[in-house]
Amino acid sequence: SIAAALCDVIIPADSKSPSASSLGVHDFIDEWISAPYPGHAADRRTIFDGFAWLDAESQRRFQNDFVNVVARQKNAICEDICIVREAKPEFNVAAQFFKRYRDLTAGGFYTTSEGMKDIGYTGNVPRATFDGPPTEVRKELGLT
Repeated sequence: SIAAALCDVIIPADSKSPSASSLGVHDFIDEWISAPYPGHAADRRTIFDGFAWLDAESQRRFQNDFVNVVARQKNAICEDICIVREAKPEFNVAAQFFKRYRDLTAGGFYTTSEGMKDIGYTGNVPRATFDGPPTEVRKELGLT
């Protein structure tokens, strides 16, 4: 799907972690834009319009849908829209879409156990064993 393909442009597999799509991040995004909340409805329109733009741009440049072009071609399109303030005026709307999709992809990916491992997040895990307060403190408090 175009959703999975774009997730993998944003977070491809590497030696540390799997790709975003292999973790189902595109399914998370689908669930997000399907939720009945006002902000989610706006995201839905942005994402559907963005997918249509990606396919149209891919057809214009490479005579093929975004899903079917090679990684180098996907990256070429995304490089033109990956930074809003640097995008050409004709790519402004597409750049806004890419920014939102990238944020959702990162949010979905880095909240998985694999994504947390990728950045070294261990969560609420003690780093050392704690045997309680020192004996002299316990004595002073009358706890020994």
